[in-house]
Amino acid sequence: MQDEKSNQRLLWLVAIGFFMQTLDATIVNTALPAMAASLGESPLRMQSVVVAYSLTMAMLIPASGWMADRFGTRRLFVAAIALFSLGSLFCAISHSLTQLVISRVVQGVGGALLLPVGRLAVLRAFPREQFLKAMSFVALPGLIGPLIGPTLGGWLVEYATWHWIFLINLPVGLVGGVATLALMPEGLRGAVRRFDLSGYLMLSFGMVALSLSLDGLSELGLRQATVLVLLVFGLASLVAYWLHATRQPEPLFSPRLFDIPSLTIGLLGNLFARIGSSCMPFLIPLLLQVSMGYSPSQAGMMMLPVALAGMVTKTLATRLITWLGYRQVLVLNTALVGLTMASFALVAPGQPLWLRLVQLAFFGAVNSMQFTAMNTVTLKDLDGPLASSGNSLLSMVQMLAMSMGVAAAGAVLAGYTGYFTPAGAAQTLQAFHATFATMGLMTLASAWIFWQLSPDARGVGSDPADNH
Repeated sequence: MQDEKSNQRLLWLVAIGFFMQTLDATIVNTALPAMAASLGESPLRMQSVVVAYSLTMAMLIPASGWMADRFGTRRLFVAAIALFSLGSLFCAISHSLTQLVISRVVQGVGGALLLPVGRLAVLRAFPREQFLKAMSFVALPGLIGPLIGPTLGGWLVEYATWHWIFLINLPVGLVGGVATLALMPEGLRGAVRRFDLSGYLMLSFGMVALSLSLDGLSELGLRQATVLVLLVFGLASLVAYWLHATRQPEPLFSPRLFDIPSLTIGLLGNLFARIGSSCMPFLIPLLLQVSMGYSPSQAGMMMLPVALAGMVTKTLATRLITWLGYRQVLVLNTALVGLTMASFALVAPGQPLWLRLVQLAFFGAVNSMQFTAMNTVTLKDLDGPLASSGNSLLSMVQMLAMSMGVAAAGAVLAGYTGYFTPAGAAQTLQAFHATFATMGLMTLASAWIFWQLSPDARGVGSDPADNH
C-alpha cells in the first residue's frame, strides 16, 4: 500500500513537471510582439527566444539518461525544477534580447531534464504492464499546457506585462521542488556506463551550427559566407558523429537503431515534417497581432481551436491507422498539413470570424493526427534495450526540428519582408502570406519520405507523450 501511495505521488510530481514544460513552450509565442516593443526590437525578429529554448532541450536530451544514472532521478529532477525556475526569473528581469536569449538557455536546460528524467523515474517505479497507463496519466497535463498557454500568455501581456509569463513559473517551481524532495522516492539507479563525451560534443555542435546557420540568415544578421561555413561545419560534425558511433562500443545512440526501417523513416519524416509545421505556433500569433490588428488576448484565444481540435483528433488516430495503415494515413495527412499551412496565405482582414476558426481547427486536427501517426510508427517496432534509446532519439529530433522550423520560418519571413516594400501592414501581410506558402510546401515535400513505409504496416505503437 505504501508503494502504491508513493508511486501515485510520483505520478503527480512528474505530471507537474510536464505541465510546467509544455505550458512554457506555448505561452511565449503570443507575447513575442509585446516583448519586442519592450526591448526595442522588431517583432519579426524574435524567433531566437523560441529557438534558444528548443535547441537547448535538443542538446541536453542525449545526456539526460546518463545524468540520471550518475546523480539519481530525484536529485536531477529537483535540479531541473530549480534551473527552470531560475531561468524563468532571469527571463523576467531581462532588459535586452541578448539577456533574454541567455536566460531562455538556462530555462531550457531545466526543461530538457524535466521530461526525460520524469519519464525515466516512472519507468523505474512501475512494472512494464503498468507503464503505459502511468505515462498516459502523466501526459494529460502535457495536453492542457498547449490548450491554455497561448490564451494565458495573451491575457497576461494585455492586463499585466509580458514579464508575468515567466514569473508565474516561480510559485509552481517552488511547490514542485519542495514536494519532490519530500515525496519523490530516489528509485533504482541504472549502472553508470561510460559517457561518450566526444560523440556528445560532435552531435551537439552539429545541431547548434545548423540552427544558427538558419537563424543567422535573419535575426543575427550574419553574412552569407558565415552562414555557409556554419552549415558545412554543422553537417560535417553530424557525419563525424555517425562515423564515430559505428566504432564506439557504447555510443549515445546505437547505429543498430537504423536497421529498423520504420524507425529510420519515422525519424526522417519527423524531422522534415516538423521543420515545416513547428513554425505555426510562432507564426500565427505574429500574423494576427502584427498584420491583422488583434490584441494579445484575442490572438491567444484564436489558438484555442487548434488545441481543442488536436485533443479530439487523438481519439480517432488509432482507428484510422488500423483501417488504412501508416503509409496511406501519413502520406495523405502530410499533404493535408502542408496544404492547410499554405491556406494561411489567403488570410486577409475583413474575412468572417467563423472561417478563421474553421481554418485553425482543421489545422489543429490534421497536425495532431500527424504527430500521433509519426511518433507511433517511429517507435512501434522497438523493443528491449533499443526502446529507451529510440525514444530519446525521437525526443531529440522533435526538439531539433522545432528549433530549425522556427529559425527557418524567421529566415524566410525576413527574406520576404526585405523583398516586399516594408512600408505598412499590407506589405507585411504579403510577407506573411509568402512565408506560409513556402513553409507549407516544405511540409508537403516530406510526404515522399512516408511513402517509403511498408503498405502493410497497421499495428499502432504507443507514445503517450505524442502531444509534442
